[in-house]
Amino acid sequence: MNGIEGGVTSRGPALLEHADGLADALSLALDEASSQPLSTRLYHSLREWIQAGRLASGQRLPSTRQLAQELGLGRNTVLAAFDQLLAEGFLTTRHGAGTFVADLPFQQAQVNASSDVAALQSVQAAAPPLSSRGNALLAFCHARQEPFSAFVPGVPALDRFPHGQWQRLLRRHQQRMPAAWLSYQAQGGVPMLREALADYLQLSRSVRCRPEQILIVQGAQQGFELIVRLLTDNGDEVWLEEPGYHGAQACFAAAGLEMTSVAVDGEGMNVGALARPGSPRLIYVTPSHQYPSGVTMSLARRLALLEAAERHDAWVVEDDYDSEFRYAQRPIAALQGLVEESRVIYVGTFSKVMYPGMRLGYLVLPEVLVEPFRRANARLHREGQYAVQAALAEFIARGHFSRHVRRMRDCYSRRQALLRKALAPAVARGLRLSEGQAGMHLVAWLDAPEHERILVERARSEGISLSPLSSYYLSSPGQPGLVLGYAGTVEAEIGRAGQWLAQAWCDLVKG
Repeated sequence: MNGIEGGVTSRGPALLEHADGLADALSLALDEASSQPLSTRLYHSLREWIQAGRLASGQRLPSTRQLAQELGLGRNTVLAAFDQLLAEGFLTTRHGAGTFVADLPFQQAQVNASSDVAALQSVQAAAPPLSSRGNALLAFCHARQEPFSAFVPGVPALDRFPHGQWQRLLRRHQQRMPAAWLSYQAQGGVPMLREALADYLQLSRSVRCRPEQILIVQGAQQGFELIVRLLTDNGDEVWLEEPGYHGAQACFAAAGLEMTSVAVDGEGMNVGALARPGSPRLIYVTPSHQYPSGVTMSLARRLALLEAAERHDAWVVEDDYDSEFRYAQRPIAALQGLVEESRVIYVGTFSKVMYPGMRLGYLVLPEVLVEPFRRANARLHREGQYAVQAALAEFIARGHFSRHVRRMRDCYSRRQALLRKALAPAVARGLRLSEGQAGMHLVAWLDAPEHERILVERARSEGISLSPLSSYYLSSPGQPGLVLGYAGTVEAEIGRAGQWLAQAWCDLVKG
């Protein structure tokens, strides 16, 4: 069968068994009007056809080079779509043979029922009808299905958390919890926590704030969503770093904002490099430790960013996600504290320094935004976990928090050194690693997108998470590389996984 006829036949949806039919069908799909990137549209088309059985289990796909030529696309655009399908298990590769549709259980169920047209239509109708915002959001949602033992980015050393000490504090505050805390709250968070945070941020991060300017939220992601809801309208422009953080990208995409990528180099985000600067409503930045590249924004770039925000009447969203973990020097002062009455909203989280399941973060807001943000947060998300907030306030006030940060800083420094030691054979042969002066991960820079794809796929079978650097780019092609989280990986596993990666990379470049 060589056609690409749509509709349902006695065999179910028309199968796309040949390369020319697949290319023709994809060309038609990509011609449809859409604001999504080509790689995202290509990914969605292939995934839908695999799920519908139009691309059958075991079917060999054209090479990325061949498909790119037939569609008139850049090869990296096709690679990005294939990489995502490989990461989600819809495709698989066989060394020397090519790329194939994976053997999927739901496809077998569809084949068994292919003579029943009504059953097939029922399965297809079960797909949830999502809004354009929902579809935009899901394009950034790469749910991890497998429990990886090594190199997952952004996970702290949960094995080193002081569970006993924390549980004692938590139990005490739960037992003594005022009855009023059982009701709805609209204070912006437990006052004692906001006071403890104000003292800590002023001393450790040079943040200019009073306790009243701090709003406790259920994690940084909720903070981003509040900022977007209250300060932007659909179609407003946001400048964000390239490469950048998936969570922020997802939030902005779901809100229908126009995302403008701003290149990151050795000095951080470079707003002066924009060829045709627009008029942003928000500027998102991680200046103290850029995610994922790891660079620190220079003072000149910080001042230029603040000047641009003032000129465009924009708000700067400063995400200070892991500023506590610096190894070569003292923590860098926050962007928010550089000038008085700045247009900076400072976002902090306890997910990295405590544990992700705590679900607590905070915003430090300019005075003019305090009241509307507090009211909106109380209405949209409510406030809660006051016993947890009170326990955290005592944890900070008693010095446990600072001691825990110091212990984790030493632990992460050792774990980074172990990873560097394990990767030393590859580094000796040319593998480039980021400086690693701060944070919880290293970046391994690669020269070929194909190497990134192969390493990510092969690592999965070893229980190793290699996060592709190219996926952090909104535009194509992204720089190939690997984001290697070491903070949450125990020492023995760092050695095993690091040695495997070093050997796998050496084998690739040797071949």
